[in-house]
Amino acid sequence: MAHSEFDIIDRYFRHPSAPGRMPTLGLGDDCALIDLPSSSRWAVTTDTLAEEVHFHPGTDPERLGHKVLAVSLSDLAAMGATPAYATLALTLPRVDEQWLAAFSEGFFRLADVFGVSLMGGDTTRGPRSITVTLIGELPADRGLTRSDAQPGDLIFVSGTLGDAAGALTVMAEAGGNPPLPLRLRLERPEPRVALGQALLDVASSAIDLSDGLAQDLGHVLGASCVGATVRVDRVPLSDALRARVPYPRNLVLALSGGEDYELCFTAAAEQREQVIQCGRRCGVPVTEIGFVSEQAGLRLLDCDGDPVPLSRSGFEHFSHEA
Repeated sequence: MAHSEFDIIDRYFRHPSAPGRMPTLGLGDDCALIDLPSSSRWAVTTDTLAEEVHFHPGTDPERLGHKVLAVSLSDLAAMGATPAYATLALTLPRVDEQWLAAFSEGFFRLADVFGVSLMGGDTTRGPRSITVTLIGELPADRGLTRSDAQPGDLIFVSGTLGDAAGALTVMAEAGGNPPLPLRLRLERPEPRVALGQALLDVASSAIDLSDGLAQDLGHVLGASCVGATVRVDRVPLSDALRARVPYPRNLVLALSGGEDYELCFTAAAEQREQVIQCGRRCGVPVTEIGFVSEQAGLRLLDCDGDPVPLSRSGFEHFSHEA
């Protein structure tokens, strides 16, 4: 049965808008129209996931639908923004109704949790690739950035690190299925939207951890023109990662593996207790792992204060090109 682009949209991607998130003009026209309240500003992010690069061809489509939205929600979480609207661009090798039904189910289930309304996008034929643009709302003149970390600030991370990389490691080296807790961290990451919102008046800077702690924290340090010291023995690791990947490799994965979609953020030392309370209110563990300094660069130290070398700082696209 032939399917047009409009058939696919009507069947799989027309979904009721979240309460209060109805665009002035949405799906079905050349552009969506949104009326902007004068008291707010918008945070906008775009992420692309390509088959064979970001996900395996056999990835569960329901989990993939969840993940493509989750990675953009994680960007908004790092800004402290409230999710509002999304666009979705799908490139597909063919029309697979079972795949589309599962994918859209995963996408909209997560969209409904965070009040996201799909307001447009595109569908094309080709190698499978998925692009989400997400728009979030912030109060005027507010928002967490990477550029306001100050010497003396403490460094925190949410959740545990290295699980997604642990899943990939098991899949690549053992040729089998990783433990479910690790696989779910890879395929169904949980964006820390509520925590980011709670930290809006508490943290001095923030970033989401998509490319590895060392690399992503390095972006904050560069943007803020500061340095940092991290105690690697304080970096939180899950029991599942410790059980499947031995030390010190599990620590390397936590520092450089990527795809955790946790938050790394800084806050003044006097805000330490408030940071911990934010985590408790949001049901997300928050761990202090180091501090910001004036001296440039990232220093990794063990429990004895000795330097810890790290040969690979994180994932980079095109880093293996000639």
